[in-house]
Amino acid sequence: MDPTDSEVACFEAGIKFGSLYHQFAGTPIGLDSADSLATAMAEAIENQPHCEAVTVEIREEALREAIDAADADYVEFTGRFAEVEMRIDYEGVTVETSMRMDGEYPLMAVEDVRAAD
Repeated sequence: MDPTDSEVACFEAGIKFGSLYHQFAGTPIGLDSADSLATAMAEAIENQPHCEAVTVEIREEALREAIDAADADYVEFTGRFAEVEMRIDYEGVTVETSMRMDGEYPLMAVEDVRAAD
């Protein structure tokens, strides 16, 4: 059985999140570079097929706390430092997704799936 357009759209969203997270995990991030890293992440993922919009917001308080606890002016990027929203469009299906912290875990979730009328 072939996947539905909604299933493919959700799969595409998962691919984008996997790419975003694993491409940038471990990247040095400091308070001065946080905005440029967020922009680079969003723009890199928006290049992928079916990706219509990406928003990456750095959780500055969490970043500041981690840097204050470190012996350097930076730390390695992990999902705990970002909130991400993506919109994927595939064959008339729009998928809205997000990544938010769930306790200590960056949870990636499908928020909404809509087919074009």
